Amino acid sequence: MVTKQQVVSPERYASALSYDGFIAQAEKNLDEFKDNYENTKVSDAAKKRLQAVAAKPNGPKKLLVLGEDWCPDVYRGLPVLARLAEAAGIEFKALPRDKNLDIMNAYLNKGEFQSIPCALFFTGNMDQVLVWHERPEKANQEISQMRDIVGTRTREEAADDLRKFRRGPVWAGWRDATIDEITGKLEAATK
Repeated sequence: MVTKQQVVSPERYASALSYDGFIAQAEKNLDEFKDNYENTKVSDAAKKRLQAVAAKPNGPKKLLVLGEDWCPDVYRGLPVLARLAEAAGIEFKALPRDKNLDIMNAYLNKGEFQSIPCALFFTGNMDQVLVWHERPEKANQEISQMRDIVGTRTREEAADDLRKFRRGPVWAGWRDATIDEITGKLEAATK
């Protein structure tokens, strides 16, 4: 359901970073952002559904994503959100979460957590269409696979194994699930 929002003004949205601008200011995980962007494909069927929902009068025309370059959910999810926006014809903007806590704190996950990425979909006149946090439900169900890779080791000790996981089919499935989940939620929100 589309609702009024007063947190992100049109001027604030316009001053946010493009995808390339966000990547340019990032200092960490640049190879991960690149890999996830290059390996995210929006199917023709999903593209048609996204374009149809974006074409609705109350459909999403703008997307603002809050994130940080150190977060695995961000370096996987932000590129997926950029690809989704490209496929739908939605304008994409991003902001570092920690420099924009006023926005983040207005869109806490479950009213409590500063989960990122935090994707805010807006109509052309900045009414709120959808707020989406962190990762798709499929990833929540399967995240223990990644935690099992680390086990009792530190993340640094498990770095090579984690990198292989991030290049594998489970991680790729999470990218696809993000597109599917958000597409369905956008469709439901604009009925």
